[in-house]
Amino acid sequence: MMPEGGVAWRASQLAHLARLAHQALTCAEMGDLIAAAQTEVAALEETHPDRVNVREIERDWQKATKLPESLVSELAELSSTAMHEWAAARKASDFKRFQPWLEKTVALNQRKAECLGWPSDGEGWDALADSYEPGLQASQVQRVFDPLRKRLQGLLDRLQGGKRKPSNAFNEHPLNIADQERFVRFVSKSVGFDFSRGRLDRSTHPFCGGSHCSDVRMTTRYLETCVLDALGSTMHETGHGLYEQGLDANRIGLPMGEAAGLSVHESQSRLWENQVGRSKPFWAWCQRQLPAFFGDACDRFSLQDLVDGANVVEPGLIRVEADEGTYNMHVMIRFQLERSLIKGDLKVADLPGVWNRMYKEYLGLVVPDDRRGCLQDVHWSMGAIGYFPTYTLGTLLAAQLFEKARADLPGLEEGFSKGEFQPLLKWLRTHVHAEGRRFRLDDLCRKVTGQPLSADPLMRHLEGKLLPLYGLA
Repeated sequence: MMPEGGVAWRASQLAHLARLAHQALTCAEMGDLIAAAQTEVAALEETHPDRVNVREIERDWQKATKLPESLVSELAELSSTAMHEWAAARKASDFKRFQPWLEKTVALNQRKAECLGWPSDGEGWDALADSYEPGLQASQVQRVFDPLRKRLQGLLDRLQGGKRKPSNAFNEHPLNIADQERFVRFVSKSVGFDFSRGRLDRSTHPFCGGSHCSDVRMTTRYLETCVLDALGSTMHETGHGLYEQGLDANRIGLPMGEAAGLSVHESQSRLWENQVGRSKPFWAWCQRQLPAFFGDACDRFSLQDLVDGANVVEPGLIRVEADEGTYNMHVMIRFQLERSLIKGDLKVADLPGVWNRMYKEYLGLVVPDDRRGCLQDVHWSMGAIGYFPTYTLGTLLAAQLFEKARADLPGLEEGFSKGEFQPLLKWLRTHVHAEGRRFRLDDLCRKVTGQPLSADPLMRHLEGKLLPLYGLA
Protein backbone atom coordinates (compact mmCIF):
# COMPACT_ATOMS: atom_id res chain seq x y z
CA MET A 1 0.00 0.00 0.00
CA MET A 2 3.02 2.27 0.22
CA PRO A 3 3.18 5.04 -2.40
CA GLU A 4 5.97 4.81 -4.96
CA GLY A 5 7.75 7.83 -3.53
CA GLY A 6 8.41 5.98 -0.28
CA VAL A 7 10.52 3.19 -1.81
CA ALA A 8 13.96 4.73 -1.34
CA TRP A 9 13.31 5.87 2.24
CA ARG A 10 11.86 2.50 3.24
CA ALA A 11 14.91 0.76 1.78
CA SER A 12 17.15 3.02 3.88
CA GLN A 13 15.09 2.32 7.01
CA LEU A 14 15.25 -1.45 6.49
CA ALA A 15 18.99 -1.29 5.91
CA HIS A 16 19.40 0.60 9.21
CA LEU A 17 17.21 -1.90 11.09
CA ALA A 18 19.21 -4.77 9.59
CA ARG A 19 22.43 -3.18 10.85
CA LEU A 20 21.02 -2.75 14.36
CA ALA A 21 19.77 -6.34 14.51
CA HIS A 22 23.09 -7.64 13.20
CA GLN A 23 25.02 -5.60 15.77
CA ALA A 24 22.86 -6.93 18.60
CA LEU A 25 23.30 -10.55 17.52
CA THR A 26 27.04 -10.41 16.82
CA CYS A 27 28.29 -8.25 19.71
CA ALA A 28 31.17 -9.66 21.76
CA GLU A 29 28.94 -10.21 24.80
CA MET A 30 26.64 -12.53 22.86
CA GLY A 31 29.27 -15.24 22.51
CA ASP A 32 29.90 -15.20 26.25
CA LEU A 33 26.18 -15.35 27.01
CA ILE A 34 25.69 -18.32 24.66
CA ALA A 35 28.63 -20.17 26.22
CA ALA A 36 27.21 -19.61 29.70
CA ALA A 37 23.78 -20.76 28.60
CA GLN A 38 25.24 -23.91 27.03
CA THR A 39 26.79 -24.79 30.37
CA GLU A 40 23.46 -24.27 32.13
CA VAL A 41 21.49 -26.55 29.79
CA ALA A 42 24.16 -29.21 29.20
CA ALA A 43 22.50 -31.72 31.55
CA LEU A 44 19.08 -31.39 29.89
CA GLU A 45 17.80 -33.73 27.19
CA GLU A 46 18.69 -32.63 23.67
CA THR A 47 15.02 -32.02 22.87
CA HIS A 48 14.28 -30.01 26.01
CA PRO A 49 12.95 -26.55 24.99
CA ASP A 50 15.71 -24.68 26.84
CA ARG A 51 18.44 -26.72 25.20
CA VAL A 52 16.80 -26.36 21.78
CA ASN A 53 16.62 -22.58 22.24
CA VAL A 54 20.31 -22.35 23.10
CA ARG A 55 21.29 -24.68 20.25
CA GLU A 56 19.36 -22.70 17.66
CA ILE A 57 20.43 -19.28 18.95
CA GLU A 58 24.04 -20.45 18.77
CA ARG A 59 23.46 -21.60 15.20
CA ASP A 60 21.98 -18.22 14.22
CA TRP A 61 24.86 -16.44 15.98
CA GLN A 62 27.48 -18.51 14.18
CA LYS A 63 25.95 -17.67 10.80
CA ALA A 64 25.55 -13.99 11.62
CA THR A 65 29.13 -13.55 12.79
CA LYS A 66 30.36 -14.71 9.39
CA LEU A 67 28.53 -11.89 7.61
CA PRO A 68 29.95 -8.34 7.52
CA GLU A 69 27.54 -5.70 8.77
CA SER A 70 27.94 -3.79 5.50
CA LEU A 71 26.79 -6.81 3.48
CA VAL A 72 23.75 -7.38 5.71
CA SER A 73 22.76 -3.74 5.33
CA GLU A 74 23.33 -3.76 1.58
CA LEU A 75 21.24 -6.90 1.09
CA ALA A 76 18.34 -5.44 3.10
CA GLU A 77 18.39 -2.18 1.17
CA LEU A 78 18.71 -3.89 -2.20
CA SER A 79 15.88 -6.36 -1.60
CA SER A 80 13.46 -3.57 -0.64
CA THR A 81 14.15 -1.62 -3.83
CA ALA A 82 14.47 -4.71 -6.04
CA MET A 83 11.02 -5.98 -5.00
CA HIS A 84 9.51 -2.68 -6.13
CA GLU A 85 11.41 -2.80 -9.43
CA TRP A 86 10.38 -6.41 -9.97
CA ALA A 87 6.69 -5.55 -9.53
CA ALA A 88 6.98 -2.73 -12.08
CA ALA A 89 8.96 -4.88 -14.53
CA ARG A 90 6.48 -7.74 -14.18
CA LYS A 91 3.56 -5.42 -14.86
CA ALA A 92 5.31 -4.16 -18.01
CA SER A 93 6.58 -7.65 -18.92
CA ASP A 94 10.04 -6.15 -19.30
CA PHE A 95 12.90 -8.28 -17.98
CA LYS A 96 15.55 -5.75 -19.01
CA ARG A 97 14.11 -3.30 -16.47
CA PHE A 98 14.67 -5.82 -13.67
CA GLN A 99 17.94 -7.28 -15.02
CA PRO A 100 20.37 -4.87 -13.30
CA TRP A 101 18.63 -5.42 -9.96
CA LEU A 102 18.80 -9.19 -10.33
CA GLU A 103 22.47 -8.94 -11.30
CA LYS A 104 23.15 -7.03 -8.08
CA THR A 105 21.12 -9.56 -6.10
CA VAL A 106 23.02 -12.53 -7.52
CA ALA A 107 26.38 -10.84 -6.95
CA LEU A 108 25.56 -10.01 -3.32
CA ASN A 109 24.30 -13.55 -2.70
CA GLN A 110 27.50 -14.97 -4.16
CA ARG A 111 29.40 -12.81 -1.66
CA LYS A 112 27.08 -13.94 1.11
CA ALA A 113 27.71 -17.60 0.23
CA GLU A 114 31.46 -17.04 0.28
CA CYS A 115 31.23 -15.49 3.74
CA LEU A 116 29.07 -18.30 5.12
CA GLY A 117 31.08 -21.09 3.53
CA TRP A 118 29.89 -24.55 2.52
CA PRO A 119 30.91 -28.20 2.95
CA SER A 120 33.93 -29.43 1.01
CA ASP A 121 31.66 -31.65 -1.07
CA GLY A 122 29.16 -28.84 -1.71
CA GLU A 123 28.79 -25.54 -3.54
CA GLY A 124 27.82 -21.92 -2.95
CA TRP A 125 24.10 -22.58 -3.35
CA ASP A 126 24.25 -24.81 -0.26
CA ALA A 127 25.32 -21.89 1.94
CA LEU A 128 22.26 -19.91 0.86
CA ALA A 129 19.82 -22.81 1.09
CA ASP A 130 20.92 -23.49 4.67
CA SER A 131 19.09 -20.33 5.74
CA TYR A 132 15.79 -21.81 4.52
CA GLU A 133 16.35 -25.51 5.19
CA PRO A 134 19.23 -26.25 7.59
CA GLY A 135 21.80 -28.60 6.10
CA LEU A 136 20.22 -28.76 2.66
CA GLN A 137 22.66 -29.31 -0.23
CA ALA A 138 22.13 -29.06 -3.98
CA SER A 139 23.44 -32.59 -4.49
CA GLN A 140 20.78 -33.93 -2.10
CA VAL A 141 18.06 -31.98 -3.89
CA GLN A 142 19.24 -33.34 -7.22
CA ARG A 143 19.07 -36.91 -5.92
CA VAL A 144 15.43 -36.34 -4.94
CA PHE A 145 14.41 -34.38 -8.02
CA ASP A 146 15.81 -36.63 -10.76
CA PRO A 147 13.79 -39.77 -9.93
CA LEU A 148 10.75 -37.72 -8.90
CA ARG A 149 10.70 -35.99 -12.28
CA LYS A 150 10.71 -39.37 -14.03
CA ARG A 151 7.85 -40.66 -11.89
CA LEU A 152 5.81 -37.50 -12.43
CA GLN A 153 6.49 -37.54 -16.16
CA GLY A 154 5.32 -41.15 -16.31
CA LEU A 155 2.09 -40.21 -14.57
CA LEU A 156 1.54 -37.22 -16.87
CA ASP A 157 2.08 -39.42 -19.91
CA ARG A 158 -0.54 -41.86 -18.62
CA LEU A 159 -3.04 -39.08 -17.95
CA GLN A 160 -2.67 -37.76 -21.49
CA GLY A 161 -3.97 -41.10 -22.74
CA GLY A 162 -6.87 -41.21 -20.29
CA LYS A 163 -10.31 -42.39 -21.33
CA ARG A 164 -11.94 -39.43 -19.60
CA LYS A 165 -11.12 -35.72 -19.77
CA PRO A 166 -12.08 -33.79 -16.61
CA SER A 167 -14.13 -30.68 -17.24
CA ASN A 168 -12.28 -27.38 -17.06
CA ALA A 169 -15.45 -25.28 -17.35
CA PHE A 170 -15.45 -24.00 -13.76
CA ASN A 171 -11.94 -22.61 -14.25
CA GLU A 172 -13.21 -20.44 -17.10
CA HIS A 173 -16.37 -19.17 -15.42
CA PRO A 174 -16.37 -15.42 -14.64
CA LEU A 175 -17.34 -14.43 -11.09
CA ASN A 176 -17.38 -11.01 -9.48
CA ILE A 177 -14.06 -10.33 -7.75
CA ALA A 178 -15.65 -8.68 -4.72
CA ASP A 179 -17.75 -11.83 -4.24
CA GLN A 180 -14.65 -13.97 -4.67
CA GLU A 181 -12.90 -11.96 -1.99
CA ARG A 182 -15.71 -12.54 0.49
CA PHE A 183 -15.81 -16.24 -0.39
CA VAL A 184 -12.11 -17.01 0.04
CA ARG A 185 -12.03 -15.06 3.30
CA PHE A 186 -14.95 -17.18 4.54
CA VAL A 187 -13.15 -20.39 3.56
CA SER A 188 -9.95 -19.28 5.26
CA LYS A 189 -11.85 -18.52 8.46
CA SER A 190 -13.77 -21.80 8.24
CA VAL A 191 -10.64 -23.95 8.13
CA GLY A 192 -9.29 -22.17 11.20
CA PHE A 193 -7.51 -18.89 10.40
CA ASP A 194 -8.12 -16.40 13.21
CA PHE A 195 -8.81 -12.99 11.68
CA SER A 196 -8.51 -11.32 15.08
CA ARG A 197 -4.82 -12.22 14.82
CA GLY A 198 -4.32 -11.87 11.09
CA ARG A 199 -5.25 -10.22 7.81
CA LEU A 200 -5.92 -11.12 4.18
CA ASP A 201 -5.24 -8.47 1.53
CA ARG A 202 -4.41 -8.23 -2.18
CA SER A 203 -0.97 -8.20 -3.77
CA THR A 204 0.81 -8.99 -7.04
CA HIS A 205 2.05 -12.27 -5.59
CA PRO A 206 0.33 -14.31 -2.84
CA PHE A 207 2.32 -14.19 0.37
CA CYS A 208 2.28 -14.74 4.12
CA GLY A 209 4.34 -12.81 6.64
CA GLY A 210 4.04 -11.01 9.93
CA SER A 211 5.97 -10.47 13.11
CA HIS A 212 4.61 -13.13 15.50
CA CYS A 213 1.77 -15.60 16.01
CA SER A 214 -0.77 -12.88 16.81
CA ASP A 215 0.10 -10.70 13.81
CA VAL A 216 -0.03 -12.81 10.65
CA ARG A 217 -0.40 -11.00 7.30
CA MET A 218 -1.57 -12.90 4.22
CA THR A 219 -2.16 -11.71 0.67
CA THR A 220 -3.78 -13.30 -2.36
CA ARG A 221 -4.78 -12.27 -5.87
CA TYR A 222 -7.88 -12.55 -8.04
CA LEU A 223 -8.79 -13.38 -11.63
CA GLU A 224 -12.34 -12.63 -12.72
CA THR A 225 -12.45 -15.76 -14.87
CA CYS A 226 -11.08 -18.21 -12.27
CA VAL A 227 -12.13 -18.24 -8.63
CA LEU A 228 -9.96 -21.32 -8.15
CA ASP A 229 -6.86 -19.17 -8.64
CA ALA A 230 -7.80 -17.03 -5.66
CA LEU A 231 -9.07 -19.98 -3.63
CA GLY A 232 -5.98 -22.12 -4.25
CA SER A 233 -3.65 -19.23 -3.43
CA THR A 234 -5.64 -18.37 -0.31
CA MET A 235 -5.70 -21.97 0.91
CA HIS A 236 -1.93 -22.12 0.37
CA GLU A 237 -1.26 -18.93 2.31
CA THR A 238 -3.79 -19.96 4.97
CA GLY A 239 -1.71 -23.09 5.53
CA HIS A 240 1.27 -20.84 6.23
CA GLY A 241 -0.89 -18.61 8.40
CA LEU A 242 -2.28 -21.48 10.46
CA TYR A 243 1.27 -22.64 11.16
CA GLU A 244 2.31 -19.16 12.27
CA GLN A 245 -0.76 -18.78 14.48
CA GLY A 246 -0.13 -22.23 15.95
CA LEU A 247 3.35 -21.39 17.22
CA ASP A 248 3.75 -21.06 20.98
CA ALA A 249 2.75 -17.53 22.06
CA ASN A 250 4.74 -17.98 25.28
CA ARG A 251 7.94 -18.35 23.25
CA ILE A 252 7.68 -15.41 20.85
CA GLY A 253 11.19 -14.39 19.88
CA LEU A 254 12.72 -17.76 20.80
CA PRO A 255 13.51 -20.65 18.42
CA MET A 256 10.90 -22.85 20.12
CA GLY A 257 8.35 -20.23 19.06
CA GLU A 258 9.48 -20.21 15.42
CA ALA A 259 8.84 -22.45 12.42
CA ALA A 260 11.12 -25.44 11.87
CA GLY A 261 12.21 -24.36 8.39
CA LEU A 262 10.80 -23.54 5.01
CA SER A 263 10.19 -27.15 3.93
CA VAL A 264 8.05 -27.79 7.00
CA HIS A 265 6.35 -24.43 6.45
CA GLU A 266 5.59 -25.37 2.84
CA SER A 267 4.26 -28.73 3.97
CA GLN A 268 1.53 -26.87 5.84
CA SER A 269 0.59 -24.65 2.92
CA ARG A 270 0.66 -27.48 0.39
CA LEU A 271 -1.36 -29.79 2.67
CA TRP A 272 -4.23 -27.31 3.06
CA GLU A 273 -4.07 -26.32 -0.60
CA ASN A 274 -3.97 -29.86 -2.01
CA GLN A 275 -4.86 -32.67 0.36
CA VAL A 276 -7.73 -30.58 1.72
CA GLY A 277 -8.55 -27.95 -0.90
CA ARG A 278 -8.64 -30.25 -3.92
CA SER A 279 -10.48 -33.12 -2.22
CA LYS A 280 -14.00 -34.18 -3.14
CA PRO A 281 -15.30 -33.88 0.47
CA PHE A 282 -14.00 -30.30 0.66
CA TRP A 283 -15.82 -29.44 -2.56
CA ALA A 284 -19.02 -31.10 -1.35
CA TRP A 285 -18.90 -28.58 1.51
CA CYS A 286 -17.90 -25.70 -0.78
CA GLN A 287 -20.74 -26.40 -3.19
CA ARG A 288 -23.25 -25.73 -0.43
CA GLN A 289 -21.56 -22.40 0.38
CA LEU A 290 -21.41 -20.99 -3.16
CA PRO A 291 -24.98 -19.60 -3.36
CA ALA A 292 -24.42 -17.39 -0.32
CA PHE A 293 -21.61 -15.60 -2.17
CA PHE A 294 -22.44 -15.96 -5.86
CA GLY A 295 -26.22 -16.40 -5.97
CA ASP A 296 -27.22 -18.74 -8.78
CA ALA A 297 -24.06 -18.05 -10.82
CA CYS A 298 -22.61 -21.50 -10.03
CA ASP A 299 -25.82 -23.52 -10.09
CA ARG A 300 -25.10 -25.16 -13.43
CA PHE A 301 -21.98 -26.87 -12.09
CA SER A 302 -22.28 -30.32 -10.54
CA LEU A 303 -20.07 -31.51 -7.70
CA GLN A 304 -18.10 -33.50 -10.25
CA ASP A 305 -17.57 -30.35 -12.32
CA LEU A 306 -16.13 -28.60 -9.27
CA VAL A 307 -13.87 -31.54 -8.39
CA ASP A 308 -12.76 -31.75 -12.02
CA GLY A 309 -11.91 -28.06 -12.09
CA ALA A 310 -9.84 -28.35 -8.93
CA ASN A 311 -7.90 -31.36 -10.21
CA VAL A 312 -7.62 -31.11 -13.99
CA VAL A 313 -4.00 -31.63 -15.06
CA GLU A 314 -2.91 -29.23 -17.76
CA PRO A 315 0.68 -27.94 -18.10
CA GLY A 316 0.67 -24.18 -17.63
CA LEU A 317 3.11 -21.32 -17.46
CA ILE A 318 2.44 -20.04 -13.93
CA ARG A 319 3.75 -21.91 -10.88
CA VAL A 320 1.17 -20.64 -8.38
CA GLU A 321 -1.64 -21.64 -10.77
CA ALA A 322 -0.20 -25.09 -11.45
CA ASP A 323 -2.08 -28.32 -10.83
CA GLU A 324 -0.71 -30.99 -8.52
CA GLY A 325 0.60 -33.12 -11.36
CA THR A 326 2.83 -30.46 -12.90
CA TYR A 327 3.59 -28.13 -9.97
CA ASN A 328 6.89 -29.71 -9.00
CA MET A 329 8.21 -29.37 -12.55
CA HIS A 330 8.07 -25.60 -12.05
CA VAL A 331 10.10 -25.92 -8.86
CA MET A 332 12.71 -28.13 -10.52
CA ILE A 333 13.23 -25.57 -13.27
CA ARG A 334 13.81 -22.76 -10.78
CA PHE A 335 16.23 -24.86 -8.74
CA GLN A 336 18.39 -25.60 -11.77
CA LEU A 337 18.39 -21.94 -12.80
CA GLU A 338 19.28 -20.42 -9.44
CA ARG A 339 21.93 -23.06 -8.88
CA SER A 340 23.52 -22.08 -12.20
CA LEU A 341 23.26 -18.37 -11.39
CA ILE A 342 25.15 -18.78 -8.12
CA LYS A 343 27.75 -21.04 -9.74
CA GLY A 344 28.26 -18.39 -12.41
CA ASP A 345 27.40 -20.84 -15.19
CA LEU A 346 24.37 -18.74 -16.17
CA LYS A 347 24.47 -15.00 -16.75
CA VAL A 348 21.44 -13.02 -15.61
CA ALA A 349 21.10 -11.55 -19.12
CA ASP A 350 20.62 -15.08 -20.49
CA LEU A 351 18.00 -16.08 -17.91
CA PRO A 352 14.89 -15.48 -20.06
CA GLY A 353 16.16 -17.60 -22.93
CA VAL A 354 17.24 -20.51 -20.73
CA TRP A 355 13.99 -20.27 -18.72
CA ASN A 356 11.99 -20.51 -21.94
CA ARG A 357 14.00 -23.49 -23.22
CA MET A 358 13.49 -25.37 -19.97
CA TYR A 359 9.74 -24.78 -20.04
CA LYS A 360 9.69 -26.30 -23.51
CA GLU A 361 11.76 -29.28 -22.32
CA TYR A 362 9.96 -29.94 -19.02
CA LEU A 363 6.37 -28.98 -19.84
CA GLY A 364 6.24 -28.66 -23.63
CA LEU A 365 5.23 -24.99 -23.40
CA VAL A 366 6.19 -21.88 -25.34
CA VAL A 367 6.65 -18.88 -23.04
CA PRO A 368 5.07 -15.84 -24.74
CA ASP A 369 6.47 -13.04 -22.56
CA ASP A 370 8.56 -12.23 -19.50
CA ARG A 371 5.56 -11.65 -17.25
CA ARG A 372 4.49 -15.25 -17.67
CA GLY A 373 8.11 -16.37 -17.75
CA CYS A 374 11.05 -15.47 -15.56
CA LEU A 375 9.35 -12.45 -13.94
CA GLN A 376 6.44 -14.33 -12.41
CA ASP A 377 7.95 -15.06 -8.96
CA VAL A 378 8.84 -12.55 -6.25
CA HIS A 379 11.51 -14.68 -4.56
CA TRP A 380 14.68 -13.66 -6.38
CA SER A 381 13.80 -9.97 -6.06
CA MET A 382 13.74 -10.54 -2.28
CA GLY A 383 17.15 -12.16 -2.46
CA ALA A 384 15.58 -15.52 -1.55
CA ILE A 385 17.92 -17.81 -3.49
CA GLY A 386 17.88 -21.38 -2.20
CA TYR A 387 14.19 -21.22 -1.28
CA PHE A 388 12.47 -22.94 -4.21
CA PRO A 389 13.28 -26.63 -3.47
CA THR A 390 11.49 -26.29 -0.14
CA TYR A 391 8.20 -26.19 -2.08
CA THR A 392 8.74 -29.72 -3.38
CA LEU A 393 10.26 -31.05 -0.16
CA GLY A 394 7.25 -29.55 1.60
CA THR A 395 4.92 -31.19 -0.91
CA LEU A 396 6.47 -34.57 -0.13
CA LEU A 397 6.14 -33.99 3.62
CA ALA A 398 2.53 -32.80 3.23
CA ALA A 399 1.50 -36.06 1.60
CA GLN A 400 3.32 -38.10 4.24
CA LEU A 401 1.82 -36.13 7.13
CA PHE A 402 -1.67 -36.38 5.69
CA GLU A 403 -1.39 -40.16 5.32
CA LYS A 404 -0.51 -40.35 9.01
CA ALA A 405 -3.26 -37.94 10.05
CA ARG A 406 -5.80 -39.97 8.09
CA ALA A 407 -4.64 -43.15 9.86
CA ASP A 408 -4.81 -41.46 13.26
CA LEU A 409 -8.17 -39.77 12.67
CA PRO A 410 -10.80 -42.13 11.22
CA GLY A 411 -13.40 -40.28 9.18
CA LEU A 412 -11.12 -37.27 8.71
CA GLU A 413 -11.93 -36.63 5.05
CA GLU A 414 -15.63 -37.33 5.46
CA GLY A 415 -15.63 -34.57 8.06
CA PHE A 416 -14.47 -32.05 5.46
CA SER A 417 -17.80 -32.46 3.67
CA LYS A 418 -19.48 -31.21 6.86
CA GLY A 419 -17.08 -28.32 7.33
CA GLU A 420 -15.22 -30.13 10.11
CA PHE A 421 -11.60 -29.03 9.73
CA GLN A 422 -10.67 -28.65 13.39
CA PRO A 423 -9.60 -32.30 13.91
CA LEU A 424 -6.90 -31.92 11.25
CA LEU A 425 -5.82 -28.50 12.53
CA LYS A 426 -5.62 -29.80 16.11
CA TRP A 427 -3.53 -32.77 14.93
CA LEU A 428 -1.12 -30.47 13.08
CA ARG A 429 -0.91 -28.11 16.04
CA THR A 430 0.10 -31.00 18.28
CA HIS A 431 2.51 -32.80 15.94
CA VAL A 432 4.04 -29.93 13.94
CA HIS A 433 3.23 -26.39 15.09
CA ALA A 434 3.98 -26.85 18.79
CA GLU A 435 7.42 -28.31 18.09
CA GLY A 436 8.90 -25.01 16.93
CA ARG A 437 12.50 -25.51 15.80
CA ARG A 438 12.98 -28.59 17.98
CA PHE A 439 13.46 -30.93 14.99
CA ARG A 440 14.96 -30.69 11.51
CA LEU A 441 12.92 -31.77 8.49
CA ASP A 442 14.00 -35.43 8.42
CA ASP A 443 13.83 -35.84 12.19
CA LEU A 444 10.34 -34.32 12.37
CA CYS A 445 9.15 -36.55 9.54
CA ARG A 446 10.47 -39.68 11.27
CA LYS A 447 9.06 -38.66 14.64
CA VAL A 448 5.54 -37.98 13.33
CA THR A 449 5.19 -40.62 10.61
CA GLY A 450 7.69 -43.26 11.70
CA GLN A 451 9.31 -43.18 8.27
CA PRO A 452 12.01 -41.14 6.48
CA LEU A 453 10.85 -38.54 4.00
CA SER A 454 9.79 -40.27 0.79
CA ALA A 455 8.11 -39.54 -2.53
CA ASP A 456 5.92 -42.64 -2.23
CA PRO A 457 3.05 -41.01 -0.25
CA LEU A 458 2.86 -38.18 -2.80
CA MET A 459 2.72 -40.59 -5.71
CA ARG A 460 0.06 -42.67 -3.94
CA HIS A 461 -1.95 -39.49 -3.38
CA LEU A 462 -1.66 -38.34 -7.00
CA GLU A 463 -2.24 -41.73 -8.61
CA GLY A 464 -5.11 -42.58 -6.24
CA LYS A 465 -6.95 -39.40 -7.19
CA LEU A 466 -5.94 -38.60 -10.76
CA LEU A 467 -6.01 -42.02 -12.39
CA PRO A 468 -9.75 -42.57 -11.60
CA LEU A 469 -10.49 -38.98 -12.60
CA TYR A 470 -9.00 -39.68 -16.02
CA GLY A 471 -10.76 -43.04 -16.39
CA LEU A 472 -7.61 -45.07 -15.82
CA ALA A 473 -8.56 -46.95 -12.66
